[in-house]
Amino acid sequence: MTPQPSSSTASKILLPTGNMLALMLAALAMLGPFSVDTYLPAFPNIEQSLGTDLIGVQQTLTAYMFAFAVMILWHGALSDAFGRRNIILVSLAVFAIATLGCAASHSIEYLWVFRVLQGVSAGAGVVVGRAIIRDLYADADAARLLSLVTMIFATAPAAAPIFGGWVVKHYDWRTIFLAIFAYTAMLLWYCYKRLPETLPVEQRTPFNPRFLWGSYTQIFRSLAFQLKAGAIAFNFAGLFLYVAAAPIFITQHLGLGPDQFAWQFVPAVAGIFLGAFTANRLAGKVSIPKLMFLGYFMLIGAAAGNVIYHLYLPPAIPWSVMPLFFYTFGMSLVAPILTLLVMDLFPNIRGTVASCQSFTQTMLGAAVAGLIAPFLMHSVLWLALGQLAFAVIGLCLWLGGRYHHYTYVVSAKEVNAWESVE
Repeated sequence: MTPQPSSSTASKILLPTGNMLALMLAALAMLGPFSVDTYLPAFPNIEQSLGTDLIGVQQTLTAYMFAFAVMILWHGALSDAFGRRNIILVSLAVFAIATLGCAASHSIEYLWVFRVLQGVSAGAGVVVGRAIIRDLYADADAARLLSLVTMIFATAPAAAPIFGGWVVKHYDWRTIFLAIFAYTAMLLWYCYKRLPETLPVEQRTPFNPRFLWGSYTQIFRSLAFQLKAGAIAFNFAGLFLYVAAAPIFITQHLGLGPDQFAWQFVPAVAGIFLGAFTANRLAGKVSIPKLMFLGYFMLIGAAAGNVIYHLYLPPAIPWSVMPLFFYTFGMSLVAPILTLLVMDLFPNIRGTVASCQSFTQTMLGAAVAGLIAPFLMHSVLWLALGQLAFAVIGLCLWLGGRYHHYTYVVSAKEVNAWESVE
């Protein structure tokens, strides 16, 4: 993979190699799963320590997700105006302060506040990281690097709840946030030393209300954006439904302890990793329609198999968690393609587009955490049906986006040129 030469001179810091850049961007993206998955095993401990109930603790997740979704609209626009590096460094500093506040919280209300502050700052790495990749790479090279970032990032959702369960068993839930603070501080130092600026000053866009309103309006009014970004969001919602329901799914339905969250998260993350690995290997070698067909075949098949099993049999290890592996494998196959298609809709404001796509995904995730998961999590069958519904909607949105692109945007010849193997 060779970076685009126009961006290589945009920073005084030496540009890392593709693998090192992927490692750095994945480390930034890991702040999200560390903020969500690590403290899930600690829900009962937080409930007891702060004198609240399970719903109160559940709302700390909703507060985080809502703030994450709202602020993620701004990370890309800010990076388009002030540069990628500056936004990431400031966001890391804010996140570190918020994480210390979580560790020091003495009431559930204070924890809500600092979780909001975490949500405000955690999304910069995901959004700006995607923009950095698109600044430097194009087409198959960008897809390969994006899938490599996903492969490295995939270790976080598996390790986070395992680590959190171990901490809760031997220490205190506050230690979880202190560990995340230490990770953030080291990442801030490393990015200050090694993260390059990939957006030259002459390519930056104005940061003013009129321009931003025009950009957001243009993006959200785009039917192509709504269809393709919606497909990503609903695919992810099928996984996040189980993440949000994990404290009940693991401890009540499967009868496991707080240090056994690996039973759910390891299969899911293994699917993410292997799906991203497969996407990385097949980028530029297999046509987009074939990859998308394979991905959605696994998404729908895994969700449908999950429903069929729980129609007739009670929850059990490993059968109740095995479908998560195949679901996330399919999700990771289609995610790089859909992400690049969304980013290329508005190439002059890619940071803003990345923000809008992440906003769509995270707002749906917040709705899942705050409304849908609490409604469905008392029945494993209902959880399986919810996942299947999300996967089917994602497929319909992808097909609608392809039909719209084929019919109204470009000619059949251009579509075939884009979707075929080079």
